[in-house]
Amino acid sequence: MEQFLTAESLISLFTLVLMEVVLGIDNVIFVSIVMNRLPAEKRPAARRIWMFTGMAVRIILLLCIGFIVKAVNPLFHIGSHGFSLRDLIMLGGGLFLLVKTTMEIHHKLEGDDETVAVKGGKTTTSLLNVVGQIILIDTIFSFDSIITAVGLAKQIPVMIVAVIIAMIVMFLFAPRISDFIHKHPTLKMLALSFLVMVGAILIVEGWDADRAHDLHLKNYVYFAMAFSFGVEMLNMRMRKKSPKPVELNEPKL
Repeated sequence: MEQFLTAESLISLFTLVLMEVVLGIDNVIFVSIVMNRLPAEKRPAARRIWMFTGMAVRIILLLCIGFIVKAVNPLFHIGSHGFSLRDLIMLGGGLFLLVKTTMEIHHKLEGDDETVAVKGGKTTTSLLNVVGQIILIDTIFSFDSIITAVGLAKQIPVMIVAVIIAMIVMFLFAPRISDFIHKHPTLKMLALSFLVMVGAILIVEGWDADRAHDLHLKNYVYFAMAFSFGVEMLNMRMRKKSPKPVELNEPKL
């Protein structure tokens, strides 16, 4: 217990919690958009599954920290360029996020949805399908954030506590973020555009992690998203008395 009461541990804990929450913004946005495809009564259960699986995945990765450190070593080379397990995970995750987000934009605008099953005259989205997507993308984001966390803290218990606190914070704010995005079509499209950029960054990190780190690509993406969000907040304030905005297509529940 004494190891948590030192100034170094408390600073590391606060820094890690803040980092996990900031790096988890894209995760929360993805979860919020995908979860809105579920009937309202299934969303709380999906959020709880997301929170507990998110904690479990991160804790398992922390306990396997030795393996994760080795995961940055090249497994094979293409020419002079080496690819590690981490690189492959980032590349695969980036491609998945690009495909999934592009399909989501198509569904919102075109309205057709092959992931929706018909039951008793009503269309419903599979809870298992949504949870599977959430766990997959959460694992990818977790892998990246855990590697970053290794350089910020030396004690595994501190990292585990930080992960638990961060997941609870994200869980508490996820419903509000989800409802807010769901009510405003422009914000939903901005969020999807943000996820497209995140997917592209994951691909760049998978191809050349050192160069991506030196360029601080995530900082530019977060700034662009924050600036666009601020502009849209001003637009929403100015058009309060204007006609109802366009509505995106949603699965009929």
